Amino acid sequence: MTDCAKQEAETYRGFPVIEGCLAPGGTPLPRLAARIGQTPFFAYDRKLISERMAALRSNLPPDVQVNYAIKANPMPAVVQHLAGLVDGFDLASAGELMTALDSAMPAERISFAGPGKTPDELSRAIAAGITINAESERELESIARIGAEMSLAPRVAVRVNPDFELRGSGMRMGGGAKQFGIDAERVPEALRWIGRHGLDFQGFHIYSGSQGLNAGAISDAQSKTIDLAIELAAHAPGPVRKLNIGGGFGIPYFDSDAPLDLAAVGQGLAEHMPRARQGLPEARIMVELGRYIVGEAGVYVCRIVDRKDSRGQTFLITDGGLHHQLAASGNFGQVLRRNYPVVVGNRIGQDARETATVVGCLCTPLDLLASKMDLAPAEVGDFVVVFQSGAYGLTASPTAFLSHPAPAEVLV
Repeated sequence: MTDCAKQEAETYRGFPVIEGCLAPGGTPLPRLAARIGQTPFFAYDRKLISERMAALRSNLPPDVQVNYAIKANPMPAVVQHLAGLVDGFDLASAGELMTALDSAMPAERISFAGPGKTPDELSRAIAAGITINAESERELESIARIGAEMSLAPRVAVRVNPDFELRGSGMRMGGGAKQFGIDAERVPEALRWIGRHGLDFQGFHIYSGSQGLNAGAISDAQSKTIDLAIELAAHAPGPVRKLNIGGGFGIPYFDSDAPLDLAAVGQGLAEHMPRARQGLPEARIMVELGRYIVGEAGVYVCRIVDRKDSRGQTFLITDGGLHHQLAASGNFGQVLRRNYPVVVGNRIGQDARETATVVGCLCTPLDLLASKMDLAPAEVGDFVVVFQSGAYGLTASPTAFLSHPAPAEVLV
C-alpha cells in the first residue's frame, strides 16, 4: 500500500486531507483503494453534495424548487442520497426512470425529457404517472395514443425551444434550429392540440443552455424564460402548474474559469419571481441542475503503474484513462485541450515539484489525463486524482474501448 506524504493540510478543493493524502469522505486514498479492492475508481463525497445543496437553498429564493438532472450522475447511491435533498428528478431514459422510481421520490415530482423517446419509454412513463416533457408534435400524438390505449390521461409539459440562448454557455440547448423541444412560435397550436385531446397539461420546460459561469447571463436567460412562459400560458388548456426554467449553472474546470457567483444568481432570480408569481400564480417554479450539484463532489482515482522519460519529458502511466474519464482527456467537447485539475493524491502539499504528463493505459495518443503539468514527484504505486469528476464522468465515457476493466464507483 502506498503511504501518504507527511505534509499537513486540512482540505484541498473541498476534500479532507489527512497527512498529505486526499481523503474523500474522510478515508485516505490508500485505505479507500484497499476498501474498494481496485483502482481505478470514482469516489463521490456525500458531505460535499449535501453542502452544495445547502448553498443552493440559502442563495435561491425559498419558493424556487431544485430538481436534480439524473443524467449528470445516475449512480443509484447518489440518486438515493439526493432524493432526500432535492424537490424532484429530471431524467432522460428508461434506465434513469427505473433508478428514479427505486428512490423515495414521488412519481409526481419526476419528469422525463429528451428527443426520440421510444414507444416503450413513453408507455413506462405514462404507467408510472410521471410528467413527460414533449419534444415534438409527433411525440404528443404518440403520448395521446398510448394514453388512450392504457385508459390514462398522461401528464405532459411542453418543452419549448426558445428564440434565445444562454450567452457564454458550454452547450446551447435552445435558440435557432434544435432537436430539443417545440419551436416557441409553434407552441400555441400544440397547446390547443393538448386541450382537444384531453392530456393532463402540467406546464413548460424551457432550457436555453448549460455550463454557464456568468451570473448576469444566467439571470438574463431566466428573465426571458419567465416572460416567454407567461406569454405562452395565455394559449394553455389549463393553468401552468410547473415551470422548469432549466439550469445552466456551471462549475470551473480550468485555471482560467472563475466560479459562478451563486449569490448573484439568486438575487437576480429573486427580482424575477414577483413577475412569475403574478403571471403564473399556480406554478411551481423550478431550476434543473445536475453538474452544479455533483460535479465538484467527485474524483477519479487511478494508480501509476509505470514512470518513464522520453527525450526529456516525464510520463506517468496509469491504469486509468479516457475510457473512464473522457472529458478530462479533452475529447468531450474541448476544441483546444486544457488540463483538468489533477494532483498526485497521496502527496498533497509536498514542496518538491516536477513537470510531468499523465497518460492512461490505452494504445492511443488521445489517452491523455494531464499534459506537462506541475505535480509532486510521483512514483509507481502513487495515486493520480482528477477533480471535477462527479458529473458526466463514467457514463459519458467509452468504457468498452480496448476492452479494459470498468472502474468502481463509491459514495463515501
